[in-house]
Formats: sequence, structure tokens, C-alpha cells
Amino acid sequence: KTLLSDARTFPPDPAFAAQANVSDPAIYDRAAADPEGFWASYAEELDWFKKWNKVLEWDPPHAKWFVDGKLNVCYNCVDRHAKGARKDKVAIIFEGEPGDVRKITYGELYTEVCKFANVLKSLGVKKGDRVAIYLPMIPELPIAMLACARIGAPHTVIFGGFSTESLRERVVDTDAHILITADGGWRRGRVVPLKKTCDEALPECPNTDKVIVVERIGAEKCPTAMEPGRDMWWHELMAKASPDCEPEQCDAEDTLFILYTSGSTGKPKGIQHTTGGYLTGVYTTAKLIFDLKEKDVFWCTADVGWITGHSYIVYGPLSNGTTVVLYEGSPD
Repeated sequence: KTLLSDARTFPPDPAFAAQANVSDPAIYDRAAADPEGFWASYAEELDWFKKWNKVLEWDPPHAKWFVDGKLNVCYNCVDRHAKGARKDKVAIIFEGEPGDVRKITYGELYTEVCKFANVLKSLGVKKGDRVAIYLPMIPELPIAMLACARIGAPHTVIFGGFSTESLRERVVDTDAHILITADGGWRRGRVVPLKKTCDEALPECPNTDKVIVVERIGAEKCPTAMEPGRDMWWHELMAKASPDCEPEQCDAEDTLFILYTSGSTGKPKGIQHTTGGYLTGVYTTAKLIFDLKEKDVFWCTADVGWITGHSYIVYGPLSNGTTVVLYEGSPD
């Protein structure tokens, strides 16, 4: 018991505290006294096509945030940086498990996201259609998420370590007609054959008729069967795609993504996250709790397949214009 009890405190250096984004403890009192005003003040720092009429409509257990407001999450995470002073700032530093490195600026991210958004549209994806993503921790993962957000198509990211059954269950439950995957990914020195898992799951996913495959590993180490008419290579689709795609004007209460519980305590449950309230929440907490500064490089070690990864690898840091690290393997 004594090992679990520790009353020591470790105050920060006063100079460090003074330069923090928030250093006044009164912020807690202000938030408690006027929660709607508190959250609205940070929502104001985002870009909106149309401002909300009401901050919160609270009819327990239902809450609607920023009622009638219109915005686009991808625009807030990419466009407003790519079209401004951060165009040449690195958005994503990717390191693969074998040691390969890619650095993607906000300007380059804008081009890649717009192109993949057009790929999805060319395959018939419309606002409100669900898209399943089953990828390793490679740049195509956040690019696919942001492209879905750009066109208003809710994504469901399925952790790349999940089994055939777990994949099938989630794809069927969301009624996703498109599945994005890779030939494989590196994890702890071995190749995880993701496309093979998809091929095992898809016969029981009757409505999933298109599969987009990123070539991450290559045929020598990860031979990949491609079914004509269903399976398409990411790089071939991207080579033909236009780099211009207008962002969809989404309602603050439109679904941004669906993310499933692990299923360890029963059938996995799909948690629906909406647009305006979620983005305001992760933008604010990333800025204040992680104290993000313009020159910081930020690494959240979670997998994007979990909510922590959605919030603090993709949407929170990128909406702040931060440089984030994306690592493919499993750190130990």
C-alpha cells in the first residue's frame, strides 16, 4: 500500500510555466463558471463556413454542440495551414520500422489528401457513406482519414493488428462499400499480411465491393493476390487523380467517424463522433494540455486505430498546425 501512496509534488520551473499556453489556474474556474462560453472561445479559433446559432443543446442524454454551424475538419487540419505561412512546414515525419523516413509538408499533405478525396469520389463515395480503413501506421492512414473528412464520408479505422473476424464484424456493421488496406505492414520485425486478412474476411462482407491497396512491403516479401474488378492499387489510382477538391460544408453534428470498442467485454460497439464538438475538443486539449508551440515536434505513441491516435496523432495536432511523428512499428 505504501508503494501506491506518494504525496510528493514536482512543480515546473517558473520560467517554463510562464511561457506555457496556459499558466493561470483560474482557467478551471472560468470553464466551470461558463462552460458554453469557454468552449465557444476555442471554437472561434477554428475556421467555420457558417457560425453556430447555439453553443449547446442539452437534452439528457443527448447533446448537440454548435447547433447549425458549418465547417470541415480537413480544411481546419490541412487547408488553412497549406494556404498560409505553414505551407512548407513539415506536417508529418514518418519513420518505418525498417528505418525509412518520409517528411510531408502541409502543402504536400494538401495535395495528397485532395487527390485521394477525388479517388474516393470517382469510386462513388458520397457524403454520409462509410469507408473502412485497415492500414498500418503509414502516411496513407492519416491521408485516407483526412480525405474522408474532406468529402463528409465517415471513416471507421480498424486496428491493423485485428483478426479476420474483428475486421469482418466492423466492416459489416458500418456497411462500408469501400475498404482501404495495404499488402502488409512491419511490426516487431515481421510482416503482417493485411491484404490476406481482408481476402479472408470479404466473402462475408456482401456490400464491400471495392478494395484499395497500398503497396507498403512489395511482392518479394509480401505476395498479394488482386481480384480483378474489386481490388485496385493506391498508387495507380492516385496517379490519375486531380489535386483539386473543394471541402464539403459539414454540419457540426454530422458524423466525422465511427470507432469501435475492442470487443473484449462483449460485441464491439461503434461509437459515433460528430464534427464540430469533437474537433473543438481535440484542438483545445492538444493546444493546452500538450502546450503545443510552433516549433514543437510532437509524438503520440498510440496507434491511430484507437481514439487516442485519432485525437492526438491526427486531428488535434494537425488542427494546431503541429509537426507530428508517425512511427510504423511497435515501440519497446
